[in-house]
Amino acid sequence: MENNNLFTNAHILLWLQYFAQNSDIDLEHVKILDITRKNKNLIPTVEAHRTVLVFTEAGHPDIFYRMFHAGLGDCTVIYNEGSEPTGEIKQDKVYDMITRGINASAGMLILNPNARNTIKFGMRNRDFASGSVHYVGSEIRSILLSKMQISEGKNLCVISGESIAVEAAIMNGEGTVIAVEYNHRDRQTMEENVAQFGLNNVVIIDHVDEESMKDLPIPDVTMLVASASMEQEMECLLKLNPQIEFVIYTLDFKVAAGMIDLCKKFSIKDPDIIQVCVSKLNSKNAFEIQPAPWIITGAVE
Repeated sequence: MENNNLFTNAHILLWLQYFAQNSDIDLEHVKILDITRKNKNLIPTVEAHRTVLVFTEAGHPDIFYRMFHAGLGDCTVIYNEGSEPTGEIKQDKVYDMITRGINASAGMLILNPNARNTIKFGMRNRDFASGSVHYVGSEIRSILLSKMQISEGKNLCVISGESIAVEAAIMNGEGTVIAVEYNHRDRQTMEENVAQFGLNNVVIIDHVDEESMKDLPIPDVTMLVASASMEQEMECLLKLNPQIEFVIYTLDFKVAAGMIDLCKKFSIKDPDIIQVCVSKLNSKNAFEIQPAPWIITGAVE
């Protein structure tokens, strides 16, 4: 039986009934997550929900260690032995289960009393993996993510925007994020972020062309940092999806000023072009002006 058929609606209902009968959990507020299906992110889901009913197949030898490493050690796991919703129910903290794996396809409840119940939006730069990447400020990142209008199920392409790709993947667990990293050191940092945040819906590639994109989901939205390869990237992506939406970031005034003509070339009418300036108070009680990028958004009508 294929993984995506392991847990049918009937199986899920049986597990819900089992936990309802053997615990005092209010199932009305349970988030159901089947990680036997690809692109499902366990750690961000547990971080954002107080109660998650997780369905998983046998394997995952480090699943609880990864949760512990992500700061979820105090979460409570309610489970049983075996692959059927019967028998004695057990309850342990994640930090007591870090040496255990999953030895059978089954369901388990994960309780996180410290769940934020909100989307991570504009995460702090120090939350990301340190490495070769110079991350954009959290305020600018929040605006970029807002301009991308992320919703569940959208497929996203993020070109040279590492922290944007990470936050977008956390926000959109039902879609795929294609992270394009030309520099091998940046790809390594991106891989560290993917592992750190437990992201299964990120695909990392090293360039954009028909060959590299042929087996990937077609993007609905692309966020890209303007570069010498921007026109080639836009042309390729428009061939894949003529209605794709673009969000373009640049610190170069000449690039920003030329975006009207470039958009006309690709039949993108009336692009929205803004400049964002952020000032921060420093230790000397003076405001320091941060780099002020231009953000261009548009799509073919």
